[in-house]
Amino acid sequence: MVLDLLLIALAITLDPLPLTAFVLVVSSAKGVWKGLVFILSWLACLVAVIALVLALTGGQPPAPRSTPSTAALAAKLAIGVGLVVYGEHTRRRMVAERAHRRAPEQPSLTSELDRSTLWTSAGLAVLLQPWGMVAAGATEVVSADLSHPVTWLVLFAFCLLATASLLAIELYVVFAPEKAKPRLLRLRAWMKGHQQQAIVILCLGLGLWLTGKSIYELTA
Repeated sequence: MVLDLLLIALAITLDPLPLTAFVLVVSSAKGVWKGLVFILSWLACLVAVIALVLALTGGQPPAPRSTPSTAALAAKLAIGVGLVVYGEHTRRRMVAERAHRRAPEQPSLTSELDRSTLWTSAGLAVLLQPWGMVAAGATEVVSADLSHPVTWLVLFAFCLLATASLLAIELYVVFAPEKAKPRLLRLRAWMKGHQQQAIVILCLGLGLWLTGKSIYELTA
């Protein structure tokens, strides 16, 4: 559970879509406060998913080969396959766009975010949460045993790692506001140019890992 959860958290924190939007959020008017609300909403989603799974399992992992255990593995397999399919679809679309020498359309959100409210930032965090990866994390939490203190540390590490990139950007804006904005806008421009490549790598890598691990555990 530990390795899988940390890999999933790493994929979540490196997802370019929420990162690109978060850079715009913290670069807008009152960006520090909007960024803080974004992070709190992001964390609330992760905590809510973990709490829901633990409430269903009672904090005790299901017995091996039991119906709940098999269902969790089947769900993880389906999510892994879904990530692989999405990653391959993105790769094919990227190749087609390159062949036609056109870049994917990127909507301009700067002016809209300048006029946005704190509630907008909170809603944006929910919408941009990579729910497929979060669902994969939920299938791992099924096997969490709350009677062991280490489990609490692993779950905390999962939430922290999944939010690490957002926290790093937020702290950079807080402690170095004058340097942060131009550098973050350059970072956003770079991420826009490499967004699809990052999605392909993350989805295919994590999807293949989850698929292979699930098949092994289902057949072992």
